[in-house]
Amino acid sequence: MNKSLLTLMLIALLTIGCTTETKTDPFKIGKQHIGLLTDSTQVKDLHLAFPTDSIVKNIMGDEFLGDINDIEIYDTVTRKQLLTLTPTQSLDSTATIKSIHIIDSRFKTEKNISALSTFADIKNNYKISGISTLINSIVISVNEINASFTIDKKELPANLQFNMDLKIEAVQIPDHAKIKYFMLYW
Repeated sequence: MNKSLLTLMLIALLTIGCTTETKTDPFKIGKQHIGLLTDSTQVKDLHLAFPTDSIVKNIMGDEFLGDINDIEIYDTVTRKQLLTLTPTQSLDSTATIKSIHIIDSRFKTEKNISALSTFADIKNNYKISGISTLINSIVISVNEINASFTIDKKELPANLQFNMDLKIEAVQIPDHAKIKYFMLYW
C-alpha cells in the first residue's frame, strides 16, 4: 500500500511539473527574442507576442515602391509606445521582423541594459564590436545580442563632436554618455 501511494504521489508531482508553464518575461531581451517576439515571428502572428498590447500597422506608401511600413506597439494601460518594429517586407503578413527600436525602458537585456543605460553600462557588460561615426551621433555595435546603441555627439567631448573623419575609440566616450536609441537587428 505504501508503494502504490508513493507511486501515485510521484505521478501526480510529475504531471503537475510537466504542465506548469514557464512564464516568459515580456520585457526580457535576448539575441533572438524580445519577450515572446522571436526572430521567426511573422507579422500576422504579432498578436501572439503582444496579447495585451495595441499593434498599430501604418500603411503608407505603395507596395509597388517597396516602402517598408513600421509597426508600432503600444501599452494599452499607459497608452505609451513600447517598440517600433520594421518588417522584412512591406504589406506581407508572412514577413518577419528585421529590426526593433526599443523605446520603453522596461525592456532590458539579461545584463540589465535598457534605453536608460549609459555607455559605461554597455562597455562593462558587453564586448563592443564596433563604433561608427555619423553626422550627429555615434553607433555602438554589440554583436553578442545583435544590438546597436546610438549616442548623440552632444554627449561627447567638444573635440569629437564636429569632425566626421575622426575614428572614435571606446576610451574617448564618456562613461556617463546616455543612449539616444537602442535597436535590435535580426
